[in-house]
Amino acid sequence: MADNAKAAAAHARPESSQEEEEDWKEAEGDVAEVDRAATNGAGEGGVPTDRPIRVYADGIYDLFHFGHAKSLEQAKKSFPNTYLLVGCCNDELTHKFKGRTVMTEDERYESLRHCKWVDEVIPDAPWVVTEEFLDKHNIDFVAHDSLPYADASGAGNDVYEHVKKLGKFKETQRTDGISTSDIIMRIVKDYNEYVMRNLARGYTRKDLGVSYVKEKRLRVNMGLKNLRDRVKQHQEKVGEKWSTVAKLQEEWVENADRWVAGFLEKFEEGCHSMGTAIKERIQERLIKAQSSDFGSLLQYDSYDSDEAKENDEDEDEDELFEDVKE
Repeated sequence: MADNAKAAAAHARPESSQEEEEDWKEAEGDVAEVDRAATNGAGEGGVPTDRPIRVYADGIYDLFHFGHAKSLEQAKKSFPNTYLLVGCCNDELTHKFKGRTVMTEDERYESLRHCKWVDEVIPDAPWVVTEEFLDKHNIDFVAHDSLPYADASGAGNDVYEHVKKLGKFKETQRTDGISTSDIIMRIVKDYNEYVMRNLARGYTRKDLGVSYVKEKRLRVNMGLKNLRDRVKQHQEKVGEKWSTVAKLQEEWVENADRWVAGFLEKFEEGCHSMGTAIKERIQERLIKAQSSDFGSLLQYDSYDSDEAKENDEDEDEDELFEDVKE
């Protein structure tokens, strides 16, 4: 195909007129582009088919977080077979065009090397992606979100403008709710608390860049905070005890009637048993007493009978004596 194009261009090469000469040069440039594509094994849309597609993503990657990782994941998965190169700007370039970072350039490079989506890290990456840089690293596409990033170096309004014109830009989506700026704002918001915590850990005010007066004020605040915390803990303990007492009181009130009824029932059973025992003892005593009186009565009756019999015999003897006497 490339040979046919070359032959056609050679056959159509003009021998006069400047306009025709320029047309010929343009056609020759198209042929050269076709040759490069054929050499690289490019398929439809200029996408290589005989090797991994080299995708480039760049940034500062300060305080590396999951938002960075998800954007690199999208870049890595933009093609079935992707080799992901990640460029990271050094401290000098970043401080000049964006501002001071929390992490050093070496820390940022190392964070990227430990991301599983990254195949290669390019340190000292340029602020603006140029065609020379793309050719140097054989980059097929550049992946980034589509927001225009103003070029602070003055080279243009968008650092990816040149890449977008070449048709080598792959858009990725930002992750809402997380960014390096958001994390820094959280730290700034709770700055005093972080300083107090590190002072308590043994850091000096010089280590933290804090003045003498501010250190003393923060230490006083730290003491007051600890005091408030202890008071709060004591109140919570007292509250727990009162809650336990109130719960027991409520339980006692709810069960008081049942407990009283049970007590009275047991007391009544005891009284009834005791009364029954007393009655039985009294009855036993009465029976014993009655048996004793009846025995005495029988003895008395027997004595009276013998005495009457003796009297009758005496009377009979007296009567007989009187009869004989007569």
